[in-house]
Amino acid sequence: MNWNAKIIFHKGEKRIGLYFAKNELMIAEIKPITGSKWSQSLGVWHIPDTEDNRRRFMPLSDVEIRKEIQPQMIRFKNWLESQRYSGNTVKVYLDAIKSFLVYYHYKNLEEISNDDLIQYNTEYILKNNYSESFQNQVINAIKLFFKTTASIHFDLDKIERPRRARKLPTVLSKEEVLKLIEVTGNLKHRTLLALIYSSGLRISEALHLMPKDIDSKRMLIHVKNAKGKKDRYTLLSQKVLLLMREYYLVYHPKEYLFEGAKGGLYNSRSAQVVLQNAAVKANINKRISLHTLRHSFATHLLENGTDLRFIQELLGHSSPKTTMIYTHVSSTSLKNITNPFDM
Repeated sequence: MNWNAKIIFHKGEKRIGLYFAKNELMIAEIKPITGSKWSQSLGVWHIPDTEDNRRRFMPLSDVEIRKEIQPQMIRFKNWLESQRYSGNTVKVYLDAIKSFLVYYHYKNLEEISNDDLIQYNTEYILKNNYSESFQNQVINAIKLFFKTTASIHFDLDKIERPRRARKLPTVLSKEEVLKLIEVTGNLKHRTLLALIYSSGLRISEALHLMPKDIDSKRMLIHVKNAKGKKDRYTLLSQKVLLLMREYYLVYHPKEYLFEGAKGGLYNSRSAQVVLQNAAVKANINKRISLHTLRHSFATHLLENGTDLRFIQELLGHSSPKTTMIYTHVSSTSLKNITNPFDM
């Protein structure tokens, strides 16, 4: 059953409000709870704000952890930041740990065992059908937290991890990429799309580029502090260089190569909207994102005969296995196979 639970105040008392579409089964589940009431004025069922009710109806990340555990959470946050984890990863890991500690609010840290992690994985993550990526993030976060704050090591081989779905990336043809760029009238937008494709950049990498990162003498782009805190060089297209020079003369960017209307970083969401609008104009019905341009860059290089090792370097992949996925979407080898229907 789906509902949204949040803390409300009813007649000066803190309660848990349960919001959901009218559902007799849900109402039947709420009514037996001691102290459950329907508020005509608020239009919501509400129940007493107790730890048991919070655990039962509210997302664990919305429940406060015990005060005595908060110092460990602060130490863990400081440790993650000292290891230069990204801000997003720090938040994800802290939320994951919070949900786990709230689930076992009645236990001290030193009492938590491998069996507790297995139970949490089975009864909370799997039972609630949370995603595979969330499940892995939670397990990784818990492992790190207990290793760094309580010197507890879990036997992760006993923890059920999801099988990774092997999904092939969407790839555009060269003609579709060209059409996308041609129908984009705005010079800044056209330059951005052309640069992402021609250099195989992630959107964050493209938006953090500065004019000084463009090496027109060596025809290379210096990508700094990319995913995994790594620098690399990637290709600079001669045609895109001409387009960038035209763009530079018109827009005069001050700090970043692509800036917002008021300066500073250009918004990644705005860049995605630019692509979607271009896809509509170009009559491309595939579900694509800006990352599709990066996938297309790698696939087209492979189809042109570029060695996988060079593609790996250009994309900044740590493992050749990541780059190998493009062998499954390249049409070069498939074109050499004669279809039995055509025989």
